[in-house]
Amino acid sequence: MLELRHLSKTYEGKPLLSNVSFTVADGETVCLLGASGSGKSTLLRMIAGLESPESGAICFDGVDLAQTPPHLRDFGLVFQDYALFPHLTVFDNAAFGLKMRDQSKSQIQERAAEVLKLVNLTGFESRKVTELSGGEQQRVALARALAIRPRLLMFDEPLGALDRTLKDQVLDELRHILHETHIPAVYVTHDQEEAFTIADRILLLHNGRIIREGTPAEVWSHPGSAWAAKFLNVGNVVEGVISEKRKVETSFGVVDLRCEHIHAVGEQVGLLLKPSSTGPLKVNARVEDVLFQRDQFKVELAGGLFIHLKEAPKVGEPIQIHFDVECLSNV
Repeated sequence: MLELRHLSKTYEGKPLLSNVSFTVADGETVCLLGASGSGKSTLLRMIAGLESPESGAICFDGVDLAQTPPHLRDFGLVFQDYALFPHLTVFDNAAFGLKMRDQSKSQIQERAAEVLKLVNLTGFESRKVTELSGGEQQRVALARALAIRPRLLMFDEPLGALDRTLKDQVLDELRHILHETHIPAVYVTHDQEEAFTIADRILLLHNGRIIREGTPAEVWSHPGSAWAAKFLNVGNVVEGVISEKRKVETSFGVVDLRCEHIHAVGEQVGLLLKPSSTGPLKVNARVEDVLFQRDQFKVELAGGLFIHLKEAPKVGEPIQIHFDVECLSNV
């Protein structure tokens, strides 16, 4: 099991990571999800041994890795730009780590064949990687990382260079491979759809801190903070003012507040509004715009609210929507 304990690091005198702790269990894929500059790639480089924290510890199976150089950690790393050797064949790229470990020719042949089959590249052995598509090159990079039988796999924005259709295809294959091999993985991305597809557990990073963690369903259903709700675009985030105990006044009406936070009268709070057939907040609005998004329509309403519907209403049409209300922290 990988364990990060209270990691902190600064950059140019400013906090980059602050007291970050989490674990990755055997066979688990944990996704570090956040905007650019949130510290997620720095965390990955620390795990790989390419950077050192200023405080805290990184352990694997209870052993502190502080004195273990990157090449002795037995971790596999897959980059966005693939980092393949352009002058080598597919086979030689996949076998590179095995050759560096002085394995026998027969061992190298057998293992390289195994991982190329796993990533659906059997028959590509003699081709130059420069002749391959982006998705095929990413599969070679994955095969190379898998060949050494790593204790942990790390992915740094691995699909960022692929178009959406190819990304979806490779993502499905990668999820299948991770489940089949049962290798624990840390996956870094800023792409929310990617994260929710690949992860067993998501860690949301913001300003160098983990502000929410849980299964994809848990994080989506209850983002917890105003920043997380806006970043994930899970619903409408509106401002309200505590008018009296357990009541919030918003531009859409007064609602009862049900949360575990302690609020004072006059305090501003963030609220997450999600459409619901029986929600406590009822809003009458007019349809401002309708946008098709894959298998549904995003309906923008007067007042800045939006909802998603299977059938498209007409622009200008009046509509009545009930919303569930969740109080958000101000992180």
